Amino acid sequence: KYNLLFERFLNPDRISMPDIDIDFCVEGREKVIEYIKDKYGEKSVAQIITFGTMKAKSVIRDVGRVLGMSYAEVDSIAKLVPNELDINLDKAMKLNPELSQTSSKSQTHEKLINYSKILEGCHRHASTHAAGVVIAPGPLTDYVPLFKHSSTKDIATQVDMNGLEDLGLLKMDFLGLRNLTVINNTVQLVKQRHNEKINIQTLNLNDIQVYDNIFSKSLTTGVFQFESDGMREYLRKLKPTCIEDLIVLNALYRPGPMANIPEFIARKHGESPITYIHNKLEHILKETHGIIVYQEQVMQISSEIGGFTLAEADNMRRAMGKKKKNLMASYKIQFVAGAQKNNISQRIAVEI
Repeated sequence: KYNLLFERFLNPDRISMPDIDIDFCVEGREKVIEYIKDKYGEKSVAQIITFGTMKAKSVIRDVGRVLGMSYAEVDSIAKLVPNELDINLDKAMKLNPELSQTSSKSQTHEKLINYSKILEGCHRHASTHAAGVVIAPGPLTDYVPLFKHSSTKDIATQVDMNGLEDLGLLKMDFLGLRNLTVINNTVQLVKQRHNEKINIQTLNLNDIQVYDNIFSKSLTTGVFQFESDGMREYLRKLKPTCIEDLIVLNALYRPGPMANIPEFIARKHGESPITYIHNKLEHILKETHGIIVYQEQVMQISSEIGGFTLAEADNMRRAMGKKKKNLMASYKIQFVAGAQKNNISQRIAVEI
């Protein structure tokens, strides 16, 4: 009913296995892992290793400790690294002149910076991935080396999740989600206190009071994916009236697509005209007011306009998701040529 495409999940052209992520109640996650071990055999199931790497701040702290520098001094130097995602020491030094002058203070300071630069990015320790579980068609030892955690005695693969994908093994993410535990507890409390049994699976998704009194007023603390300040601000502006509005907002609220949120809101409220680059796009983009939001829409457009098979469309979708520019450039040529065969001009095809 939501126009999902099976090829988005699995198709003959797909090289890697699909990622399967499932959220469970925090208290139920261990039971699920036990169930899988029971069903597929203890020797065919393991958790996945993850390597902690030395990031810009932590590498300074580690090297400083080994060099015998005082904790307070090393800590003050580490704090000079700006709080930016995936920052490295070279970039940090360009951004903060005080950090770049550290090595000139003394011979020890010079060693601190030089050693830190060499060790930055190295693996520091191994631990078990918070959610990843791998299931093999036979004993895991036939496919991948294993690792036993010295303190927890957990068995994990010695290969991290990217390596497992290259080996063709199926990785599943079993995530413990506290929101589900809260929902579960709520259902039990309603049963205890009001003797009313609520079935989560059959809730009415069209109850307008929920949209008017909870989502439109952004009273969404504790509602999964709708708790952040930014999301609540958009809820107030959007004033959602149906489940599809929530699905769209959730899909748009991530880096990149976020730029489309104001336009989506304006179109929903009739403040901005709903336009389509080509009339063949209307039935695909109608539910999102003419804005390409979903990966399924990308696949439908490449199939119906560019003449791709759905399997090829899925490969293009993946190239987009992984930002592979070279692949995208070759798909562009194929897309434009396919669109022209469907009597769509080159100019419009390029714009799409």
